[in-house]
Amino acid sequence: MSNMKNRWIALYVENEVGVLAKVSGLFSGKSYNLQSLTVGTTEDETISRMTICVTSDDITFEQIKKQLNRMVEVIKVMDLTDVPLHMKEILFAKVLDVNAAEKEEVFQIAQVFKVDVVDIGKDSVLLECKLTARRNDDLIALLKSKFHRIEVVRGGAVAIESISTGCR
Repeated sequence: MSNMKNRWIALYVENEVGVLAKVSGLFSGKSYNLQSLTVGTTEDETISRMTICVTSDDITFEQIKKQLNRMVEVIKVMDLTDVPLHMKEILFAKVLDVNAAEKEEVFQIAQVFKVDVVDIGKDSVLLECKLTARRNDDLIALLKSKFHRIEVVRGGAVAIESISTGCR
């Protein structure tokens, strides 16, 4: 029986206007829920790489890959779900309305999570995080449990296949 889980795809696509809209349109048109989508140019300016996370069952995921492969602008579809990867997600977290003691606690949390404090205000701290999505989730949960007001902006995960075995 197929089970729902997060699945990862890397797409190499032509770097042209409208390609992102076509790819995301395929997902929305079929009611597939994107968890994350990041895109950027590669070493070749004419080619972009998309990293996509979708939650689906096995059958639906196979359909998604086939439909992506049929798109003219798609050069290559890679299933990264069970591949050793290096994956990070950028996240900014503002911790607002904090006093001096709470600000010190934010600094301690940043140190433990190995994230950067990139801006400080009179009553706020801005953290920049380049962690795995799961570790970012852990950080957000901790910040929510300790502080009254936080704002979070997530940039989506990027991933690259490992060049050595056993890395994830």
